[in-house]
Amino acid sequence: MHRKLILGIESSCDDTSAAVICDGVLMSNVIAGQSVHEQYGGVVPELASRAHQQNIIPVVDQAIKQAGIDKSELSAVAFTRGPGLLGSLLVGTSFAKGFSQALNIPLVEVNHLQAHVQAHFISQGDQNEKHPAFPFLCLLVSGGNSQIILVRSHADMEVIGQTIDDAAGEAFDKCAKVMGLPYPGGPHIDRLAQNGNPKAFKFSKPRIPGYNYSFSGLKTSFLYLLRDEMKVNPEFVKENLNDLCASLQETIVDILMIKLKLAAHDLKINQVAVAGGVSANSSLRKAFVDYGMKLGWDVFIPPVAFTTDNAAMIAISGYFKYLNHDFCDLKEVPYARVNNIL
Repeated sequence: MHRKLILGIESSCDDTSAAVICDGVLMSNVIAGQSVHEQYGGVVPELASRAHQQNIIPVVDQAIKQAGIDKSELSAVAFTRGPGLLGSLLVGTSFAKGFSQALNIPLVEVNHLQAHVQAHFISQGDQNEKHPAFPFLCLLVSGGNSQIILVRSHADMEVIGQTIDDAAGEAFDKCAKVMGLPYPGGPHIDRLAQNGNPKAFKFSKPRIPGYNYSFSGLKTSFLYLLRDEMKVNPEFVKENLNDLCASLQETIVDILMIKLKLAAHDLKINQVAVAGGVSANSSLRKAFVDYGMKLGWDVFIPPVAFTTDNAAMIAISGYFKYLNHDFCDLKEVPYARVNNIL
C-alpha cells in the first residue's frame, strides 16, 4: 500500500512552521517563532514576513529530516492560504507553489481557521486517541477569532456565532497591556490568575442575541475600574494584580461558555471541542471539563502543542483534502479575510 505523505506549511502570522503527516499520523512538526515582536507589544507585519523568508527553508528541511523521509516521497504539499497577514501568507504560498512544481506533486490550499478545528484529528500513533464524531461544535478562540463552528464533516463547516468586535485573545492582550504585562498577555494573565480570587472584581458581560460574542464592553469596564481605582491608589494594579487577572479570566471564560452551552442545547449536540491559541488557557480547559461532566458533553481539548499556529494542523487538513483530490491551482493567491462559511 502506497503511503500518503503530506508536507504542511503554516505562515499566517508570526510562526513559520512545517510538518509531515503520513496516512494521518504526525511524523514531525517544526515551529520557528519570532521574538522580534515582543518589544513592539504586537506583531509587526513587515518584520513578520521578513522573518518567514529567513526561516522557511531551514524549517521545511528540519521537518523532512525529522520525519525520516526523502522529499521525493512526498505525495502533496499543503499550505495556509488564509486568513492571516498577507505578507506572511505570501512567503508560505510562494514556497509551496515552487515546491510542488519542483517535485511535480499536487498543491493543497488550507483555510487556517478550518485547520485549527482539524487539529483534533491529528494522530500521534496512540491507540487510545479519541477524535470528535460528526456533527460537533468547536469553539475557536485565538488572538484574532472567537467563533462557534458547526462541523458537519471535514469539508463542511459553518460559523454559527462569532465576535462582533474584539476576539477573546485580543481582550486578554489589551487588558494585559493596560496592567503593564508583556506581549502576548494571555499566558501571563493565566499564570498570575492561579494565585488570585476570580470573584474579587465584577466586569460587564455583553447582552448580545444569538450565539455572537462581544468583548469590547468587558474591555471598557476593565479600563474604567483601573482608571477610577488608580485615582485613589496609584499602586492599585500592583497590589491587586493576581485578583485582577483571575477575575478578568473568569469573566472571559464565562462569556465564551454561556454561548457555547446555548448552541449545544439548541442544536442538541453533545460532541464539543475547543481550538485555537486561547484553548491553551488553563481556566478555559477546566471549564470544558466541568461543563462536560455537568451537561453530559463528550469534550475534546487539543494538546497544548496544537493550540497555537502550527503546520501539523495544516498537514492533517491537507491530508483529508488530498484523499478527496481537492487540489489547488497555481494561480490561486492568499487572502487576508474569510466569510462565514469556512
